[in-house]
Amino acid sequence: MRLEIFDFIDQTIAMVDDMRDVLKEVNRELEYFFRDKFADYDNILNITSRVKTSTSLKEKIFRNNFYLKYKTPRRLIASLSDLIGIRMECRFIEDESDVYSKLLETFNVPGEEGCYYDEDNPNIQLKLDDKQPQIQKNGFGIYKIDGKYIRENIVIKFELQIKSLVNVFWGEAEHKVLYKNYKYLLTEDLFRDIMYSLKENLSMVDKQLMILFNHLKDLDDTNIDKKKEQLETILSKTIYDMYSEKTKKEFGFVVDYRKSCDVIVSYVLNQNGYHDPMAYDNVYLKILARLNKLRQNEVFLDEYIEFEREIQYEDNFCKKIGEAILEIINKDFKWNLFFKIIFQLGPGNNAQEFEKFLLFLRNRFLDNLELSEGLNSRFNSVEKKEITLYIMNLIAESFINNREIEFINDDNIDCMNNKINIILKKVMSYKMWKENFSYFTNEIKMKLNDYK
Repeated sequence: MRLEIFDFIDQTIAMVDDMRDVLKEVNRELEYFFRDKFADYDNILNITSRVKTSTSLKEKIFRNNFYLKYKTPRRLIASLSDLIGIRMECRFIEDESDVYSKLLETFNVPGEEGCYYDEDNPNIQLKLDDKQPQIQKNGFGIYKIDGKYIRENIVIKFELQIKSLVNVFWGEAEHKVLYKNYKYLLTEDLFRDIMYSLKENLSMVDKQLMILFNHLKDLDDTNIDKKKEQLETILSKTIYDMYSEKTKKEFGFVVDYRKSCDVIVSYVLNQNGYHDPMAYDNVYLKILARLNKLRQNEVFLDEYIEFEREIQYEDNFCKKIGEAILEIINKDFKWNLFFKIIFQLGPGNNAQEFEKFLLFLRNRFLDNLELSEGLNSRFNSVEKKEITLYIMNLIAESFINNREIEFINDDNIDCMNNKINIILKKVMSYKMWKENFSYFTNEIKMKLNDYK
């Protein structure tokens, strides 16, 4: 003869399955409501929802002895508060109380039995008279609020939780490792001690992340350069760590190309419109998301780089630099890896990204000359153009003679531009330039080659 508990469970599951379409519809409406109501609240990162599965419900009935507590499946279902679950996720543990306060502000119209609702939707109510956070069996607090959705004459209960990212992870780990693993009953105390220790460590991580977040958040417009520098450093380190890991995995060693990663970041940010100070965060997150997608991609570090078509050059400078790079791009590992990263990060094909990088590199020097105090104050437009083209040609020739990737490092380009500016300040007139042409040419060449 079959145990009654199994009949009880089967009847309960069958009743819930009959309601499942309605539950899913209510679930969608609840999620839409909370997303719309709190869309502009910065502390909330995400709002998720779910309808309890048959397997999870069956397990809950067993674990809580509901067969003994409720006489009929109908009474059990009527008492369940979490057939539908809504979760509001925030950044840090400290934010959980802020989100709860926001709920109290929003659901401020009194209903019945300690429930409150927002005037925009009286059919969605939360029981806000209970003390929060609630203390769980494990001794930790959780913001868990009972709610009800009124639909005609039917009341469907749901449960709303507020969790930080750390507590989301902790909840999943505890539920799956501790409650759903029955193989270590003899050592349960040991596992609980380990899990509590993990919770303490996660709380410490939460505090450290909050300190970092608040530090970045507090950087105002007067510190915008510092903020920009910090974001660039984080991106550069992310790129370096990601590809150095791939290099080590494939070859067994790591190549130090940290400064090359700085150049890659400068280029990628430039291509993504990194000019508006107020858009720094959005651009940074956009690139970081791209890197996360690429993390799983396989990179064949020992393969040739191929181009879809012939490279088209904007001017003589780009042509000289481009042809010099193409001669060694499949011979020198650093150049090869440098452009493989750029090609992966860029939206265009290899040829397009190569051409755009040449323009980016050219403009690093050309913009400096365009703004040169010496050129702008002592020469007319024709003379300035002649000298500018000549110096750009000297820079291209210097690169061709070296062809080392260190030539294009950010600090080296800044150093070369600074040296060129110092030399140009010595030139008091076009006549002086022509009369001392060889001297200035040799001095510029010497400074350009002295970058190691």
